[in-house]
Amino acid sequence: MNLFESKLDSHGVRLRRARPRVLQINVGKLCNLTCIHCHVNAGPRRKEIMTRETVDRILAWQADARLPIVDLTGGAPEMIPDFRYFVERLRAIDAEGTIIDRCNLTILLESGHEDLADFLAAHRVEIIASMPCYSPENVNAQRGEGVFDASITALQRLNAIGYGIDPNLPLYLVFNPNGAKLPPAQAELEADYKRELRAHFGIEFNRLYTITNLPVSRFASWLRHNGKFEGYMDLLVEAFNPATIEGLMCRDTVNVSWLGEVFDCDFNQMMKFPLGGVERAPRYLWDIDPEQLEGEAIATGDHCFGCTAGAGSSCGGAIESTASSVQVA
Repeated sequence: MNLFESKLDSHGVRLRRARPRVLQINVGKLCNLTCIHCHVNAGPRRKEIMTRETVDRILAWQADARLPIVDLTGGAPEMIPDFRYFVERLRAIDAEGTIIDRCNLTILLESGHEDLADFLAAHRVEIIASMPCYSPENVNAQRGEGVFDASITALQRLNAIGYGIDPNLPLYLVFNPNGAKLPPAQAELEADYKRELRAHFGIEFNRLYTITNLPVSRFASWLRHNGKFEGYMDLLVEAFNPATIEGLMCRDTVNVSWLGEVFDCDFNQMMKFPLGGVERAPRYLWDIDPEQLEGEAIATGDHCFGCTAGAGSSCGGAIESTASSVQVA
């Protein structure tokens, strides 16, 4: 039993899969940025990208499974050659389903992607965009020089075509702390973001998500290099909140790698923890039946403390949960 499982056990809490709702697809590690907090270790030189064959097998699975939310992530998911093909066919499968693009904003300004924002709007793709702060110093420190200005330009372009304004074109921003600390209260920070971005840049958006940096891949390396790994882990463990368990994203998400392998979440994918537990052999999406996943065990490790610290952390930001709703053994 690992430390996280021991902590669950001490609180009389079980962590099991619920009925799948989200198909999260990590299409590869290619990205135009190299961010300090990246748990994927993505960058411009990465070669791991999803092939057309794998895309088609995932589309065939989704045509049968019809999970209501498809979440495309990376890397910069827009950089794989078949990104637009993927989106077009996902929309053809489900005209009313939710398709999410986890966008770093700067990709919208890159050569060859100038019409990408219009493409996303035409297919009613929800955008969840990384924006670590409303001031340039913190953004550039975490994501690279010049990223803040590019992100502002991209957000203004998205607003101009209706994102963050038109109810059919939702725009969400994501805050990750700059360093080895927990994010502040989501609602309060959202109010700050809306006030500052509106006042200084005329930018509108729907919601802000605060996400804890997990000690995985590049961020784990950064922590160790700066002598902060043990202290950060202590912080996460001490801030463990059992009321977050029911709202954890791993409970209703099927996460898929660029090879088609399945995991409980994107962090487990990077840790190479297969769906259902570390003792299980890797499985592929097209070999599983989503109806049979409910109630399965979830693979865990010490990194899971990142999602259960404080107000909790998920792909949709802080977890809105109460202790009374936790699934108790």
